[in-house]
Amino acid sequence: MLSSSSSSSSSSSSSSSSSSSSSSFIVYMLSILIEVEKESRNLFQLAVQRRRRLRAKMHSLVVAYTKEEGNGESTTSLMESLMGLLRIHVKRGVNLAVRDARSSDPYVVVKMGKQRLKTRMVKRDVNPEWNDDLTLSITDPNIPIKLTVYDHDTFTKDDKMGDAEFEVSSYIEALRKHTNLEEIPNGTVLSRLQPNNSNCLAEESLIYLKDGKILQDLVLRLGNVECGEVEIQLEWIHFPGSKTFSSQ
Repeated sequence: MLSSSSSSSSSSSSSSSSSSSSSSFIVYMLSILIEVEKESRNLFQLAVQRRRRLRAKMHSLVVAYTKEEGNGESTTSLMESLMGLLRIHVKRGVNLAVRDARSSDPYVVVKMGKQRLKTRMVKRDVNPEWNDDLTLSITDPNIPIKLTVYDHDTFTKDDKMGDAEFEVSSYIEALRKHTNLEEIPNGTVLSRLQPNNSNCLAEESLIYLKDGKILQDLVLRLGNVECGEVEIQLEWIHFPGSKTFSSQ
């Protein structure tokens, strides 16, 4: 009888342990599922917030553009014709002209149509590092972009330190042509633009893929001045609802 009782107790204990282990496993799996769901919800909320911020930024750019144009075109109409946003990363100036006693206080102004943006000013440096991002709204890629360098003066009008123009049509063409970015190896050169008498390029300009983005590097030779170059990089910002690159 003692043996039977002991066997029964052992069986009961084993069953209880197995049941407890199963329950712990289920609880563990449920906790993982809850964490995964929570993380998914957080990522979704971040995506929604980013989408809203992007739309708000585009709307503010378009409203500003409408006011500057003063042509009575509605914001809705402009939003419909908006292709996207062009981020111009103004990197640096090289061997810029001297406009003060021994140096200059340069900054860059970028204009496209009625849009006008500028970088910060760098004091006493003819090889300034700006590393500023300027964002333009693009409705017509055939409108040239003009870049002008100025020397900041405190008591007199700012002096010009040269200018250059460039177009984004080749860059837009590359964006339209290469929509299957996941199939293109990182670092692939998609297009090359050569300097000539009809552009302001100081050297070959590459349009290439980097980290899932199509970028273009340009070194612009400044005109109407004795010397100077400006290095910039172009990056396209897609926005929800744009039909310009519908296959992306």
